[in-house]
Amino acid sequence: MSQKNVLKENIELCCKSPMTGFYRDGFCNTGKDDLGLHLVCVQVTTKFLEFSKKVGNDLSTPIPEYEFPGLKDGDKWCLCASRWIEAYENNCAPNVYILSTNHEVLKIIPIDILKKYSVDLG
Repeated sequence: MSQKNVLKENIELCCKSPMTGFYRDGFCNTGKDDLGLHLVCVQVTTKFLEFSKKVGNDLSTPIPEYEFPGLKDGDKWCLCASRWIEAYENNCAPNVYILSTNHEVLKIIPIDILKKYSVDLG
């Protein structure tokens, strides 16, 4: 069964190259094991990557044992909701693909804020 996006439609693919998602299926799907809540499909920027590394979460260095390729500017990625909020509060939030962002994020981030960063809504 497909999970829903923030518009309550079937969630769309975030990215398969690099393969993203907590379950490494290309979708920002979630479940009881996803303690980090990898819910927000984003377009990574250099500014965001530098911020994330500065606060202790290096997303640009590959970690093969976790099937993590390391991210670069322009990559799409299922980001933890708390990391997105932290970046937002520090003026470094990456843009969001609303149609690929899991509806569970609405318990944490208001839709009006997500829509301001949306790159896939008209």
